[in-house]
Amino acid sequence: MQEKIALAVYAEQRAALIDYAAGIIGSREAAEDVVQEAWLRLNRPEATGAVEQPLGYLYRTVRNLALDIVRRSTFERRTFTALPDDNVLSASTTSPEETLSGRQDLRQVAAALDELPERTRKAVELYRFHDYRLKDIAAHFGISVGLAHKLVFDGLDHCRQRIRRGKAARK
Repeated sequence: MQEKIALAVYAEQRAALIDYAAGIIGSREAAEDVVQEAWLRLNRPEATGAVEQPLGYLYRTVRNLALDIVRRSTFERRTFTALPDDNVLSASTTSPEETLSGRQDLRQVAAALDELPERTRKAVELYRFHDYRLKDIAAHFGISVGLAHKLVFDGLDHCRQRIRRGKAARK
């Protein structure tokens, strides 16, 4: 009976939940993913019977997931700068020192990835090199999206710290 009530609440409020998440994230597509993830969390067998207010649960879960996405993207924008497009970059735009520094940074990242536990390393590689989304990484490992986020965040943070230490040592 609880499951039917939860499904009815979800079906009735889905559009409003998407609007709510899109207002936080700024992307309707990402908002739809967040709402779907919130529904999956509500629909778990251990959650369905325990949730007395499915609408409140959905809104709280949508808010938390959306804020996680905003925090992650803010962190990534602050931490990692986009690499220039290959067509824009020519040999004359970088000095030999910049080239050397870039190669040293790449070696630092490779070394940092080697230092990570295998699952964390693989999560970072899937996220950064194969364009997996967090929910895809979670499905790949059979873990929650939150844990996938933590693995990627911890791995990227480790790489960032390793690059900083390498640059400090070069100065």
